[in-house]
Parts: sequence; C-alpha cells; structure tokens
Amino acid sequence: MPYFSKMKGITKSPPAVKPAEIIWSWIGAFFGIIPMACMDDRLFSQGDVVMVIGSFGASAVLVYGAIRSPLAQPRNVLGGHVISALIGVSLYKLLPGHLWLASPLAVATSIAAMHATRTLHPPGGATALIAVTGSPKIHAMGYLYAVVPVALGALIMVFVALLVNNLSKHRRYPEFWW
Repeated sequence: MPYFSKMKGITKSPPAVKPAEIIWSWIGAFFGIIPMACMDDRLFSQGDVVMVIGSFGASAVLVYGAIRSPLAQPRNVLGGHVISALIGVSLYKLLPGHLWLASPLAVATSIAAMHATRTLHPPGGATALIAVTGSPKIHAMGYLYAVVPVALGALIMVFVALLVNNLSKHRRYPEFWW
C-alpha cells in the first residue's frame, strides 16, 4: 500500500453523542477538576498553580467522556500519570539546561514505559512534559511532583469517576481495574 494512500481513512466518524452522555461527561469533568482547583486556591494560593496541571484536563476527557476506553481505566490513569511524572522529573534532573533534549526524551520514554507496563494513558505524555518544562515551583518539587499533584490528582479524578459515572443506569466505570 503506497504511503500516502494510508492517510485517506477507512471508516466513518462515530455517531453523535446523546445529550444525556454530554451532561454526565460535563458533570464528571466539573466535579473531577474542582477539588484540585479548590486545593490550589486554598493551599497553594501564591499565584503558581500546582494541583491543576494541564494533563488533568485531558484525563477528564477520557475518564468522564470516554469511560469505556482502555485508556480511561484506573490502572491506566494512575499508572500512566505516575510513571510519566517520574520519568519527566528524572530527565529534567539528568539534563538540566537542555530542555530541547529532555522534553522529547521525557515524552518518548513515557510512552515506551506506559506501553511496557500496560498503563498507556495519553495525558501521561503531558505529565512528563510538564515535569520538564513546568514552572520553577514544579521543578523545586522534584520527585514530590509524582505524588502531589500527580498521584493525588489522578486518585481524586478516578474516585470522582467511580461516583459520577455509576450514577447513570446507562454508564458503568471501570471496565477493569488491573
């Protein structure tokens, strides 16, 4: 098959999402992110956000909007974020002042590690990148970054996903734990 012919696609777009699913996804995302935002506001209110990292927004899409996806399951959310955070911090420390190299190495190595551990969670790539390119406050945390905000935030999001996603009789979360 010629290279460019692979890019034309072979299937149709998925069907539209029902309004009830949209509402449940919105509720989950709101209540999944608000605990971290409140912690930032109350505990870390020196102007530098610590608990609300960008990769949690992408995780919210998965755990509240694509709840059946293997990428949205608790093992993947927790493992993917924590493994990627540890890799990101390690590469930042190993290659100080070389963000041009630490950044792609953090993302690529995180993907490989998540594949190897069966914890693939796409927002984990962003978690690794944040460890390398984040603020001085993030860098000062060192490996604590993998615990707070990463592990704690991922746990909160999974806990909220368990509560909210199972309120609807048409939704079930998780599909698997381990």
